[in-house]
Amino acid sequence: MAKKSKTDFIRATGRRKTATASVRLFPGGTGKITVNGKTLTDYCYHEGLSKTAISPLDTIEATDQFDAIVRVTGGGPNGQAGAIRHSLARALEKNDPETRIPLKRAGHLKRDPRQKERKKAGQPGARKRFQFSKR
Repeated sequence: MAKKSKTDFIRATGRRKTATASVRLFPGGTGKITVNGKTLTDYCYHEGLSKTAISPLDTIEATDQFDAIVRVTGGGPNGQAGAIRHSLARALEKNDPETRIPLKRAGHLKRDPRQKERKKAGQPGARKRFQFSKR
């Protein structure tokens, strides 16, 4: 088997709402995660967001075994954290197919399909109607 170099990585994409995250996962790392050029704790400014983002690594108990470089675009903070989670889970599954079962049970491999509903013409919002007046 060939010796692994720094260029050997697993690439995966994850999405949530309108956010898209592309990850490069480096096996044999130290647990360093970089998101758009910043550390994970700087980018995901709230503890809940960073916990959401790295939950696939916590599920398989491998937080210090991989380095990751993530590029995320679109959406807001929650959508981006969910997209990072989805991309990390897909990359971990590509790295080791044995991790599929625990990741799937935890719900990390399912793409959250919920989107914002569009506003319709002739009404003030997606579902709200103007007030009805009989007279």
